[in-house]
Amino acid sequence: MNAGKTVIAVIFAVSLISLGGCSIMQSSKVSADSTVEGFKHVALASVSDAVDQVVGQRGFMNYDMRPIVGKGFVGRARTAVFRPADKLPQGTELTLKDGTEMIDNAQEGEVGIIIVEDGLNIAGIGGLMSTAAKSRNLAGMVIDGGVRDIEEIKRLGLPVFGRSITPATAVNRYASIGKDITVQCAGVTVNPGDIIVAGTDGIVCVPKEKAEEVLKKAQEIDATETKMVPYIKKYKSIQKAVEEFNRI
Repeated sequence: MNAGKTVIAVIFAVSLISLGGCSIMQSSKVSADSTVEGFKHVALASVSDAVDQVVGQRGFMNYDMRPIVGKGFVGRARTAVFRPADKLPQGTELTLKDGTEMIDNAQEGEVGIIIVEDGLNIAGIGGLMSTAAKSRNLAGMVIDGGVRDIEEIKRLGLPVFGRSITPATAVNRYASIGKDITVQCAGVTVNPGDIIVAGTDGIVCVPKEKAEEVLKKAQEIDATETKMVPYIKKYKSIQKAVEEFNRI
């Protein structure tokens, strides 16, 4: 093969590689979770109202589920449950492996949820588990129970919501009884794959089978309220805005 043909062959090969790279990028974009992304751009209060209207039941967690570290996140749920030793058959192995395995198997952008039954005085997560969650690029962690090692978690930059702060460990006090199962978290049923929307107002769980419908309704609520603000300012009246937009 002469030099000219060699150059042409190389250019052709590079072109094929480039095209392949483009198709990979396009495929990656297509596979992104557009519903999760959509919830990142609507108000948490609108999501709560939309769940009320679309699902017909509350999606908001109890008032004491608060941001311990960070401000908020959105992602699909992974779950694990810890139960007190005194509520388990004698001789049960007191291991928290379902919680650690849940984190180790979670995908980037997902939300880890740990239920610590009767656990406001017990930490369901601390520095070590938070390090693992951060290393796997989880969107955040939700603990129906306590949180410890707060300063360490702050340094990690992992968003964590919980119901209390306590130095007490769950080790040798609790055993895990399952992972990636339906759970009751701060008053709300959460299934694996449901969308968790967390912010400074609290947390709302969006059932996965209704997620697109809830997102559309939340966007509509946001749009209506955006129109109401200048109307209220103009007439200096909330009542006039309510009458005009049928919304408060």
